[in-house]
Amino acid sequence: MKNIYLLIMLAALIAIPVGIHAQNLVVNGDLELWDDPANPTDWDKAENISQETTVHSGTYSAGHTSSSDGTKDLQQNVSGIVGGANYTISYYFLDNVTDAKTRIWSYWLQGTTTLDPNGAELRPSVYSSNNPDWQHFSVSLTAPANADGFRFEVRVYHENSVTGGVVYYDDFSVVAAGISPEPTNYPADFTAVASGITINLDWTDATGDQLPNAYLILASTEDNITAPTDGTAVEDDIDLSDGSGALNIAYGIEMCSFGNLAGNTPYYFKIYPYTNGGTDIDYKNDGTAPATTATTDDLDVIEAENFDQGWGNWQRVNVTGAEEWEIDDIHGVGGTPCAKMSGYAGQTNENEDWLISPAMNFDGYDAELLSFQTAMSYTGPDMEVKISNDYDGSDPTTATWIDLEYIQSPGSFDWTPSGEINVSIVDGENVYIGFKFTSTNSESATWEVDEIMITGAEILGIGEKNTIEANVNIYPNPASDKIFIQSDKNYPLSVNIYSILGTKVLEEYSFTGEGSIDIANINGGIYLLHFTDGNGNTAIRKLVVEK
Repeated sequence: MKNIYLLIMLAALIAIPVGIHAQNLVVNGDLELWDDPANPTDWDKAENISQETTVHSGTYSAGHTSSSDGTKDLQQNVSGIVGGANYTISYYFLDNVTDAKTRIWSYWLQGTTTLDPNGAELRPSVYSSNNPDWQHFSVSLTAPANADGFRFEVRVYHENSVTGGVVYYDDFSVVAAGISPEPTNYPADFTAVASGITINLDWTDATGDQLPNAYLILASTEDNITAPTDGTAVEDDIDLSDGSGALNIAYGIEMCSFGNLAGNTPYYFKIYPYTNGGTDIDYKNDGTAPATTATTDDLDVIEAENFDQGWGNWQRVNVTGAEEWEIDDIHGVGGTPCAKMSGYAGQTNENEDWLISPAMNFDGYDAELLSFQTAMSYTGPDMEVKISNDYDGSDPTTATWIDLEYIQSPGSFDWTPSGEINVSIVDGENVYIGFKFTSTNSESATWEVDEIMITGAEILGIGEKNTIEANVNIYPNPASDKIFIQSDKNYPLSVNIYSILGTKVLEEYSFTGEGSIDIANINGGIYLLHFTDGNGNTAIRKLVVEK
């Protein structure tokens, strides 16, 4: 038995009434017009579609037949969306068979680029359930501020390895809601926390008579943020390299992040709730908006790749099979390109394919961390992530690779952050990260990878940083209870111990020549010792604590 749609309004045959002047933005949403029996008029994609007389209303509906060669789509790109406005998205479907299942798989659009917001509602992880009655899907959402379109797409899948079943659709609609007044209150508990070179923000939703549709979070490298102007929507801008940025976040989410920031840099944030969108957008911009700040950790980006401009310096190596890593132009994080690999081509095939980073000099850094995002679906071997310092640049099967653990996508192409992975276990001037995909003749998952980043704390003395002249040694390293520090200079040095995320775990300790520090109360992990001399020059050493 298939799972029930999380967002289905279970009252079959009950439509949500809309005002008499409400305009349905879906063209031929009632499916009464057909170019031919396989193509409803004004629909952009119609795979395995047939004109049917089993209807929810009117004369015709669309039948969608499941197939053995993968998912089949019915799709229309809807224009006329106003960013920040409220819309009710609705359609009816009939699934009364055991050899087909369906679900919505839709996106907001900016031009032809898909946008990620409302993934849980628009791209649910569960499928339709068998039911003799028509079922109604309806959800009310706020369009992202940068949206100007909506991709209304429904999909049919085979069930229990049986194909040829038919599900039916009728009465698609996207209808705008009315204009709302300014939000009553600001949100509460607005905070910012740095994690490496990412800053995570969270808050408690605003309350009051008029709730917001969404929030505008403004960011800056200076404490100079000014309130937005009513009637002027602000587009998302996650690139803070120019000193400012913005994000629009729907009411109810209560969190967001700005990533790939400069290291050791303070960032300032303010949050403004709003209703409506476009020229009707109405911010709460009186009084004092909640503000917060955080400073990123002192880390540098060693390598980063999001595949928006192709493969960059990353290498694809095909070991077995005809299929290879490819660029998916629209399904990456935020609707941007990503790397994609599948062993399915009409049938599952045996493959081994690698996606490998350029060589990285880890000898210049301490506390190196790897992060990325993955999305996957279908059944097959897990993608492996590995690290090596003896790969010769040609044949990965001859190199020594160490497996890395990461948080995997649960499936249904849900983008999932890997977590911060400690890769400081390997040193060397030629370190490589490898993503290894395998499939067999009997099963193949599809894996996607995006937003890869490797960071580290540059060892002071490299580049133009002012380093202390003393040669400082730490022993034992790794250590568990106590460490000894030795300097070849007879002048005072002070030292602080930090976690790799920048949290101070031991206050300043001073010594001359040599000293010792009790670390019995410090948890196991990777730490950085920051040394400072009397002139303000510094140095960093890595410490591994084992418990």
